[in-house]
Amino acid sequence: MRVAFLVAPEGVERVELTEPWQAVGDAGGERVLISTEPGEIQSFDHLDKAASFPVDLTVAEASAADYDGLVLPGGVANADDLRTDAGAVAFAKSFFDAGKPVAAICHASWTLVEAGVLRGRTLTSWPSLRTDLRNAGATWVDEQVHVCTSGPNTLITSRNPGDLKAFNATFVPAFGG
Repeated sequence: MRVAFLVAPEGVERVELTEPWQAVGDAGGERVLISTEPGEIQSFDHLDKAASFPVDLTVAEASAADYDGLVLPGGVANADDLRTDAGAVAFAKSFFDAGKPVAAICHASWTLVEAGVLRGRTLTSWPSLRTDLRNAGATWVDEQVHVCTSGPNTLITSRNPGDLKAFNATFVPAFGG
């Protein structure tokens, strides 16, 4: 199992990157950190700077064809930055076009709103995204983790860091781990 993790250069919620990253590693999977810029990304613990992590590839260098699935960690600034980057949006959309599973937590669904892939889908997120998701044609539910198979791929979503255990236990097997 080879999994792409897409994050912005700054603002990803640290635990929403590191815990799914660890879960993929524990399952024997290969993890690739992809961002819009080379170098390192800066994670946050809510509003406080946390650890930095080296970028493996930029979105310009990456292709969905090389991965079994995509993980979109949250973080308000992370998701807001990604949704304004055409390359990041196209990369996320390419997983839907290829019928590959996508897992998104917390605010990460903003990138999927921008990609135009949520119409007719059911998902959960941080509650403040509810209106954005409904306006994008999705049905929003308040659940720890939700698996939607009513589209071209499996979409696994979760609300917040408190849901990470259930999120990881759901997306890793769906990705083949």
